[in-house]
Amino acid sequence: MRAIQITEFGGPEVLTEVELPDPVAGPGELLVEVDRAGLNYADTHQAENSYLAKMELPLVPGGEVVGRVGPRRVVALTAGGGGYAQKAVVPGATSFDVPDGVDDLTALSMVVQGATAWLLLRRSAHLEPGESVVVHAAAGGVGTLAVQLAKRWGAGRVIATASSEEKRELALELGADVAVDSTAPDMTEALRAANDGRRVDVVLDMTGGAVTDQSLAALAPFGRLAFYGMASRQQPTPVPPGTLLARSAAVAGMWLPHAFRLPGRVVHRAMTELFDLVLAGDLRAVPGGEYGLSEVRRAHEDLRARRTTGKLVLDPSR
Repeated sequence: MRAIQITEFGGPEVLTEVELPDPVAGPGELLVEVDRAGLNYADTHQAENSYLAKMELPLVPGGEVVGRVGPRRVVALTAGGGGYAQKAVVPGATSFDVPDGVDDLTALSMVVQGATAWLLLRRSAHLEPGESVVVHAAAGGVGTLAVQLAKRWGAGRVIATASSEEKRELALELGADVAVDSTAPDMTEALRAANDGRRVDVVLDMTGGAVTDQSLAALAPFGRLAFYGMASRQQPTPVPPGTLLARSAAVAGMWLPHAFRLPGRVVHRAMTELFDLVLAGDLRAVPGGEYGLSEVRRAHEDLRARRTTGKLVLDPSR
């Protein structure tokens, strides 16, 4: 089968197209004929071995696939890679049947980005109706869905941040009340100005560095910052507990794999609700571009340069 393999860690240049033997499913696993694989910013960390879970070489990257298991159509998370290929082995426990009427791109958008946005708002930030919500990187895969979900679930004001006029216009089209330039020199002031001079209640942040620091400073009493990535590759300033006490603020981290350990099949409930919203026309995925296996280096370059919007997918047939 055709696949992308990494034999040394690094940037996009380490992604190499190869022929590999077909993988074999073990107990509790499924062998998926891959129609599309998801491309995520986390994959760029995986390639350079800076991800939360450390990788081992050789590695076929890719954390999500949609395709066929016999007559079934499924979308699934892989176990540590394997998605950038024509066939992939996935755990049955992280696989979901795709309803009729949900296309490949939308299914892939829901299994990582949609579930992440659902968990951030429902479990990490515990969004209450009427609260203000800041969505950083609002034109990205998680951001485009988080803007829609926050608005649907009763946020009083959704404040989107994005780096270009085109991306900010997209966020407004998706339901954001106001869009802020993510390159603003003082994000604290920019967020308060976007909220009519008031501090904000919830921030969804995957940037890191100064953006995280300044977003935390913009929180209202009992505000929550939900941190789920570090696209800038810069660590935020450590937050002493006394600082949180002084502001009655909370900071929550969220990594999707941990959600599968929660009781009550939380991720399955999230996927059911997300698919229902899609089928009802109340939630839509934003296409961000499709790449062939031979174009995977360009895909990673585009991700790292923040040139993309919405959901990116990989077609293993070309």
